Amino acid sequence: MLARAGLSVRVLEKADTIGGGARTAELTLPGFLHDICSAVHPMGAVSGFFRSFGLERRIEMLTPDISYAHPLPDGRAGIAFRDLDRTVARLGRDGRSYDTLFRDLVERDAELAQFSLSSLLQVPRHPATIALFGLAMLDQGGPWWNERWRGEEAPAMLAGVMAHAIRPMPSLSAAAAGLALAVHAHARGWPVPRGGSQSIVDAMADDVRAHGGVIETGVEVTSLDQLGSPRAAVFDVSARAMADIAGDRFPAWYSRALRRFQYGNAASKVDFALSEPVPWKNPEIAGSPTVHLGGSRERVAAAEREVARGRHAEDPFVLAVQQSAIDPTRAPEGQATLWAYTHVPRDSDIDQTDVIIREIERYAPGFRDTILASSARTAKDLENYDPNYIGGDIASGAPSVKQLIARPVVDVEPWRTPAKGVYLGSSSAPPGPSVHGLGGAYAARSALRHEFGIHSLPDLSPESEGGV
Repeated sequence: MLARAGLSVRVLEKADTIGGGARTAELTLPGFLHDICSAVHPMGAVSGFFRSFGLERRIEMLTPDISYAHPLPDGRAGIAFRDLDRTVARLGRDGRSYDTLFRDLVERDAELAQFSLSSLLQVPRHPATIALFGLAMLDQGGPWWNERWRGEEAPAMLAGVMAHAIRPMPSLSAAAAGLALAVHAHARGWPVPRGGSQSIVDAMADDVRAHGGVIETGVEVTSLDQLGSPRAAVFDVSARAMADIAGDRFPAWYSRALRRFQYGNAASKVDFALSEPVPWKNPEIAGSPTVHLGGSRERVAAAEREVARGRHAEDPFVLAVQQSAIDPTRAPEGQATLWAYTHVPRDSDIDQTDVIIREIERYAPGFRDTILASSARTAKDLENYDPNYIGGDIASGAPSVKQLIARPVVDVEPWRTPAKGVYLGSSSAPPGPSVHGLGGAYAARSALRHEFGIHSLPDLSPESEGGV
C-alpha cells in the first residue's frame, strides 16, 4: 500500500526467506510441498485488502465443495459444504436448528467480515448484522450451548471450528472465532492457494518490487536506531518485540501495556509425506482439504480445557489439512501431503508426532503405513522459527474477548504508537490472527494519513499502476 502510494519503501526481513507464517517448503522429501504454518485461507477470501489487491486474479485460489469435515469414530461425519442447503439437508433432525443459526449470517457475510476484520472500537456500519452475530455468540458461547442440538454431528462440527481459537470451550471468544469461520465456510468457502501459501507472499512481494520497493532478507532489526530516520516504520512483530525494539522511545505506560500483553497456548505441528491419500473410514472425508479430528463436542471441549489448564491432553484435538486433495502440485502423482497440528501448553518442547498419528489412526486405520517421512515442530520450535510466535502461540497474542478490544491497547487507531512515525501492523494489532493482510494495511493507511497527509488510498488492483 505504501509503495503503491508512490513512497520509497524498504522491507527488512530477519529470516533468509520472506513470508513469516505463510511460507511453503520441501520439509520432508523432494517433490512434497508443505505449508510451514498457515495452510487454508478463509480470511484471505473475505479480506478487504486481498479483494482490493485482486489476489484471486494474481494467483489460483482453489475453493473446495467441502470447507471442512469432522469425522466421528464410528464412521459418521459432519460435513460443512460450501452450500448451506446441502449442509442442512445432511444434518437430519439438527438441520433446521443449524439453518436458523447460520442462514441470516451467511447472507450477511460481507457485512460480518467488515466488522470482524476491523478494530472493534470503530463505529459499526451494520448494527443489525452485529446484533445477529452477538446472539449467535451467546447461543454457542455459554454452558447452554447444546440446548438447540439433538444429534452429534452438528455440535461436533462447531466445536471443531471453534477449536481454531485455542481457547477453552464453551466461551464467547471461541464461539466468535468459530462462528465467523463457519459463516465464511458457507458463504465463500475455505480456499487453498495452488502451490502453497508462499504464493500469496510472493504475489505481494512482486507488487512491492514492481512499484520501486526493495526487500532485504537476513536483516534483524533490534533497535529503532538501526533504521536511520524514516518518516514511517511499520513493524510486523509481536507486542513484546515492539517494546524491546523501541526501548525508551515509548512512554512508560505504553511499554508496560505491550509487556502485559498476554500470549495464548500453542500448537505443535507435524508434516507428512504419504505414499497415498489418507485411508479415511468415511471416504467422503477424502474430498475435504480441512479435517477436524477430536470426536464428539464434549471430547473436543475437554481436550481444549486441558490445554487451557497447562496440560497436554490425553485425547487431543487435531487439525489436519490434506492440500493434495485439491492441489496436485503438492506431491508426486499418486502420493500426498498431510499438514497436522495439535494444541499444547505454551512453551511445550514435547514432539507430538506419535500423538497425532494415533489420533488420525482412529479415523483412518492404516494411516501409519502410508507415511514415507515426517517433519515435526514443537511449540518451542515454532517460536525459534518465527519469534512472533511467543511460546508457540501462532496467534501472536491470545484472542480473548479482552484482547480483541485491547490489541495491544484500547484505542480507535491501535496501529499508531506514541512514537512519531512508528506503527504496529502485526497479529498483535487488530484484527488479530490469520492471513488477511489487514494489520499491515490498516497500519499503512494510518501512516499515509498522519505522516504524509495522504487521505486517498491507492488503487491496489493488478490492472493499476498505483498512485493517489
